[in-house]
Amino acid sequence: MNKFFRLIRFDWPLHFVLFFTNWLPDNVVFLRLRGWLAHWFFGKCGSDLRIGRNVTFYNSSSIYLGSNIYFAYGCILQAIGKITIDNEVMIGPYGVISSGRHSRSNASYRYGSITMSDIFIGSGTWIGARVSVLGDTIIGNGCLLASHTCVTKGSFLDNSLIAGIPAKVIKNLEVEYDTNN
Repeated sequence: MNKFFRLIRFDWPLHFVLFFTNWLPDNVVFLRLRGWLAHWFFGKCGSDLRIGRNVTFYNSSSIYLGSNIYFAYGCILQAIGKITIDNEVMIGPYGVISSGRHSRSNASYRYGSITMSDIFIGSGTWIGARVSVLGDTIIGNGCLLASHTCVTKGSFLDNSLIAGIPAKVIKNLEVEYDTNN
């Protein structure tokens, strides 16, 4: 996609929507309003997107969102590669999802090239506060990422409790079914 077209069609309008709605409080009505105003500027977006204040998206045309997604205060999504987030995912405050990596050139990361890789986050996953998810990562359905976890790369099975730096599976979570519905 032409970079100028991407800026005009996706990035700048989304930036202005988020900039002008940041003064609204984080309650259900304004989370939904912010999500509805922003949902036009992603590669794909399902229904009921909720976005907290001070959330930042880079290259939103490469972000594909399912339904019932919640981004808490201060999240950053940097889509150098493709970021796909399935249905019913919650991302806690200050979560970072970045699909690009710096490489090293002449003993320095400053001028190294950027490598692109994809990220997939399965449905029903809860990403805790201040979690970083980096490129070349697949997180299964129903996973729980503990606060301050750093997922550098890899594939994680469904229903896993993931924690640590670097991230590893702590245990498998039991699946609970709601029999009241």
